[in-house]
Amino acid sequence: MSLDSITQNIDDAVSDFFDPVATTVGDIVFYTVPVGGTELPLIVAWLVVAGLVFTGWFGLIQARKLKLAFDVVRGKYDEEGSPGEVNHFQALTAAVSGTVGLGNIAGVAVAVSIGGPGATFWMILCGLLGMATKFVEVTLGVKYREEHADGTVSGGPMHYLPKGLAERFGSGGAKLGKVLAVLASAMILFFGLFGGNLFQTNQSYAQISSTFGGEDGFLASSAGAVLFGLVVAALVGLVLLGGIRSIASVTSRLVPAMAIMYVVACLIVILTNVTAVPDAIGDIFQGAFQADGVAGGVIGALIVGFQRAAFSNEAGLGSAPIAHSAVKTKHPASEGLVALLEPFIDTVVICTMTALTIVIANPASWGEAREGESIGGVTITSDAFETVLPWFPNLLTVAVLLFAFSTILTWGYYGLKAWGYLFGRSKASETTFKIVWSVFVVAGSLLSLDSLISLADSALFLLSVFNIIGLYLLAPVVKRELDTFLDFVRRRTAGDATGEESGEPGAQAAKTI
Repeated sequence: MSLDSITQNIDDAVSDFFDPVATTVGDIVFYTVPVGGTELPLIVAWLVVAGLVFTGWFGLIQARKLKLAFDVVRGKYDEEGSPGEVNHFQALTAAVSGTVGLGNIAGVAVAVSIGGPGATFWMILCGLLGMATKFVEVTLGVKYREEHADGTVSGGPMHYLPKGLAERFGSGGAKLGKVLAVLASAMILFFGLFGGNLFQTNQSYAQISSTFGGEDGFLASSAGAVLFGLVVAALVGLVLLGGIRSIASVTSRLVPAMAIMYVVACLIVILTNVTAVPDAIGDIFQGAFQADGVAGGVIGALIVGFQRAAFSNEAGLGSAPIAHSAVKTKHPASEGLVALLEPFIDTVVICTMTALTIVIANPASWGEAREGESIGGVTITSDAFETVLPWFPNLLTVAVLLFAFSTILTWGYYGLKAWGYLFGRSKASETTFKIVWSVFVVAGSLLSLDSLISLADSALFLLSVFNIIGLYLLAPVVKRELDTFLDFVRRRTAGDATGEESGEPGAQAAKTI
């Protein structure tokens, strides 16, 4: 029996077993209610409402403290001797690498196909709201992180839920926090293995084999698939061995390069069609409030835009605090401010650039998709770029590979922390996880396991239910941490102005760690 037959049999067997489970769980997690002639997934409303609540609670912090966030990223308020493993910029790029990916390329194209150009406006709005949620969860992640004897740290919902709730509500809070922490860890681990690992490898392999090999090429064969999986697994394994420092070292170079490359390509298409820019912007605003001929009209555009943004930037899901918790800082809210830049980069900048490129280029495939044709999101985005850059599909393949690789790295770290919480941090336990993770990378080049990936998506958004419950209960803690950091900033600024050191213990002139 050939390897192709074996993998097909495995795919079929897994689908037969898990399809009913995936369908049932998906129907529950993504339960929809009719709104304005279309369907609203309640989980999307859950995430958007959280963004609205925290935006109000913290007084539009994403606008008021945006400049301060950039100052923190560039090291203006760093302190020598702060606990942690990476600097603010490295923590940011490590977390962004887990969110910027295929969704920014393919998902946005699907959004503007279903919801029309107006979906872009609502996508931006949702991204802006998500900045406040990200601030809250990451501040908690650093506040309640666990510092280990070897200098490494662990953070995330599995730590701030039990510790924070126990601190605020005593034994009852501790019990609730423990249950939520175990459930959160299980959801992170499950999604990491299937959504953050296997799916990424599978999609990147499909893209590279179709671009550079074709159906008859070596890459399209089983041997080519195994070779691709082994190469990716080896590269991922080498980086994971170095922990968050190694991951951050790679992502701090990879993420900016990816983002710049992609945004520059978008700008080339936009500037080449510069005369179409005013009409495209007009279509986006008109479509946001006067949608016509789009599924669900204005409400449909709103829901699709919110859904794309919520699925893309992961604000409120509890995953990003794991990476941010490794930052070198004595002030948790400092990293919370850094984290609010994530949805801005992922959704407001990159997703918006993709949407603008498609709307302005107006490729034929986008028109067909808006009329109901089943056309893949990657195809629409690629066609938009190809109207100006005929060679772009090859570059897009490279971008997909880099996005997928960085996502596998970051979710490998998230998965390791969830695994450690559930099964312990012993050397044997962590080695077992890294072996399992590498096996899944290789399997991803051979298996699609659609039902398990669908189940993983449900697990990730179920995580947001557990996480946001904790965020609401612990928001007063975040408020205190923000006040403490802002007081430190005022004293540091006053000290810099007079040439004196701040009165904060250990605080000296700004110095990048």
